[in-house]
Amino acid sequence: MRVDKFLWCVRYYKTRNMVTEACKKNHITVNGQLAKPSKEVFPSDTITFRKDQITQIITVLDIPESRVGAKLVDIYRKNETPAEVYQHLELLKLAKEHYRKTGDGRPTKKDRRDLDDFGNKAENES
Repeated sequence: MRVDKFLWCVRYYKTRNMVTEACKKNHITVNGQLAKPSKEVFPSDTITFRKDQITQIITVLDIPESRVGAKLVDIYRKNETPAEVYQHLELLKLAKEHYRKTGDGRPTKKDRRDLDDFGNKAENES
């Protein structure tokens, strides 16, 4: 099976076109060699790819007939990505939240209208 179709079938990418773009950017390797989208993968091959700031390492266990459900993905691949990588990603998320909380910053258009209404009521009461 082609590497683009395999990664799409085991739900690492939403579309095959996204896998093709990742191959063109040299983000995907099969057994240590850069892979084109048409590269054939077989059971026991190791696929390494970079997605969402994580370098994923998976081993092909079996080839699916077509796209599989999320619960069945583990039948066809073995995730060998170290746990430290996921911990590092969590730390990055926490670091981003530390600097600016979601919702802070410029007021939205609705917030501005509410502030204007509040100011207008205060002027009318005086």
